[in-house]
Amino acid sequence: MPIITTNPDIVSQINVFDVPQGGQEALIAYLAEAARTAREVEGWLSASLHRSLDGTRVVNYAQSEDADAARRVFAHLKAKGLIDGNKRYGEAHPGLYQVAFTLET
Repeated sequence: MPIITTNPDIVSQINVFDVPQGGQEALIAYLAEAARTAREVEGWLSASLHRSLDGTRVVNYAQSEDADAARRVFAHLKAKGLIDGNKRYGEAHPGLYQVAFTLET
């Protein structure tokens, strides 16, 4: 489950993929498998996949307990070929973030 709180240790990796029309489902299936692999790494917390309503983007919102865990997850996925493999599905725009503000009802 995603933890969306202003905890300074949790690192959120947000990766926006531009995909060709009709390409969302293939990328989502691929990223879901990558998330199952990332789950093997100590410190991995969650992954959530989002599809844009216009069919042109997929967003991967993944969390790790800290920056070291995020690096371990990336290294694990890279070693398994899952980072380079996602290039077949679209153009990635990754970044690492910390939650700065939340507001709820």
